[in-house]
Amino acid sequence: MADMPTPCLTAEEFQRRLLTWFDQYGRHDLPWQSPRSAYRVWVSEIMLQQTQVTTVIPYFKRFMTRFPTLEALANAPQDDVLHLWTGLGYYARARNLHKAAQVAFAAYGEELPTDSVETLMALPGIGRSTAGAIIAQSADKQAAILDGNVKRSLTRLHAIAGWPGKPAIERSLWALAEYYTPDTRLADYTQAIMDFGATLCKRSKPDCPICPFNDACRAYAEGEPQRYPESKPKKALPTRDTIMLMLQDSQGRVWLEQRPPSGLWGGLWSLPQFERHGELNDWLADHVVSPKRHAPLPSFTHTFSHFRLSITPQPVSCDRLSGVREGGVWYDINHPPALGLAAPVKSLLSQLVPFTLDPTPGPSH
Repeated sequence: MADMPTPCLTAEEFQRRLLTWFDQYGRHDLPWQSPRSAYRVWVSEIMLQQTQVTTVIPYFKRFMTRFPTLEALANAPQDDVLHLWTGLGYYARARNLHKAAQVAFAAYGEELPTDSVETLMALPGIGRSTAGAIIAQSADKQAAILDGNVKRSLTRLHAIAGWPGKPAIERSLWALAEYYTPDTRLADYTQAIMDFGATLCKRSKPDCPICPFNDACRAYAEGEPQRYPESKPKKALPTRDTIMLMLQDSQGRVWLEQRPPSGLWGGLWSLPQFERHGELNDWLADHVVSPKRHAPLPSFTHTFSHFRLSITPQPVSCDRLSGVREGGVWYDINHPPALGLAAPVKSLLSQLVPFTLDPTPGPSH
């Protein structure tokens, strides 16, 4: 492995120390660990991308209640899937999960394949690390992982300078991950190295004095473990402006429209959006009977990875729409249907009346 930095320990010693730590301090009662199947591990791994374990657990339990099998998820309407994802964010994960379930069920039947990392990577939304985690944890087969926690831990242990997202550095980290991965206790090892980064070698305030690797950790020896890993070079985020129409009819229902299947909030339900008030006025004149504008609500900002969206909510009341509009629905805020909502829309709707929009398992359509 020409790209691999000099390991800080032998593979056997690294595994021994990590698993000894895990047996005493690791997480052994996570809901996807019992029963542990490729399907359950896969769903948990997708949910855990960009999201902490404590946040994921209740979502995972609700998801499994509604979609206990690969077949159930594959046959579900997308709205049901997005509804139970509401609040987790990064909705492309949910759309890819649903699409991958359909592809996998058609190709492989009732369970995900665990024959190779490459087979899993052919499914939408499954990368190399996720595929490795599924195989290692559900089939106890040798497969390395390199999620954010593992990247951080290996970067610190070896004092690797630079942003880990750079291809050359990522290759080095993959080489280390593969070097340290054992050929036994794969499920435990995989959970252990994730737990180690999540609970001990944390992003801020790592617990170096009690770390089982502190005598070998090069960042600790340098006296500045939090220097690693280096952050991605930041770019200034542009800001876009939008007006969100909060249109309520005489029954208090709110008009929502489904976003296109890809792109911003793809497949979710949102308030109609307009760049300028002139466009909003034209839309109201064309589609609404007796509109009555109210004072705009305070603007707020919703931040995405590549831009900020400045949102101005514009309440309007009306008797009804003129004619039928495709792709929309009157949303009863007192008896909310099972729809996936964009996060700012959920927040705005929750301000209208005291009620909850927390996802709950609903009946099949």
